[in-house]
Amino acid sequence: MPIQSEIALDAGHGMAVARTLRALRQKRPLVHSITNLVVNNSTANALLAIGASPAMVVAEQEAAAFARIADSLVINLGTITAPDARAMALAAEAAREAGTPWVMDPVAVGALAYRSNVAVELLAHRPAAIRGNASEILALAGLVDPGAGGSAASGRGVDSAHETETALEAAQGLARRTASVVTVSGAVDLCTDGARLMRIGNGHPMMTRVTGLGCTATALLGACLAVEPDALLASAHATVLIGVAGELAAERSRGPGSLQLELLDALFLLDDATLETRTRLEVQAGPDAAGAPA
Repeated sequence: MPIQSEIALDAGHGMAVARTLRALRQKRPLVHSITNLVVNNSTANALLAIGASPAMVVAEQEAAAFARIADSLVINLGTITAPDARAMALAAEAAREAGTPWVMDPVAVGALAYRSNVAVELLAHRPAAIRGNASEILALAGLVDPGAGGSAASGRGVDSAHETETALEAAQGLARRTASVVTVSGAVDLCTDGARLMRIGNGHPMMTRVTGLGCTATALLGACLAVEPDALLASAHATVLIGVAGELAAERSRGPGSLQLELLDALFLLDDATLETRTRLEVQAGPDAAGAPA
């Protein structure tokens, strides 16, 4: 059964998510992904399954050139090395110059100084979106603005030590300061641009038993950014897509191993009717901008 959520089903928002998915499948955007070695294969497969075209171009000699021709860029700090950091900086700079939307996943920021510094430096290249768990967002907000209420030492590796709601104020402040949409992942996901706020209640607890599904969600966000110019909608819709697919996969699997396989099939088979009947998304501010009927 799908996870029980406080967020009500909403067919109107489901229709909006379905429109984004149809646009993605029609365009088949080229998603440049500089991600971590744990999830390269699963990320590429998920992008293919949803209808995008992944490219895992990581060499610093190629990163800038490819970011300029890609439809979007995904940067994930999971297993970062010094060459990775240089490639990320070059790609992000090129994306900014070319107007290519990009998303950053600040994996384990706050837990280790090197990746924390890299993340802060990357923000100068103005990502359209940032996606992390509550601890990562609290830490990044604290690094960007120590007086904003975040904690630069709040991380615990890739796992969150905080609930999503505890990072809401920090996420809104980070969004305003960076002009990026910030997504806080958790049992209930939050997406905010600093003014508008969306909560998404899709997903299943078994998803936390499979490594890299958060990274997969960030990759799908990158794909949505390529077809949806409103980064808040792109962030929320990508979150719904991975959440609904996770629910369907959990219903069909016996455990985390089979869930990984079922998730790819679920992403591939997502359709309008499924999204209209399963989307759990609510808007706390700016409802007319959320894609719902006026």
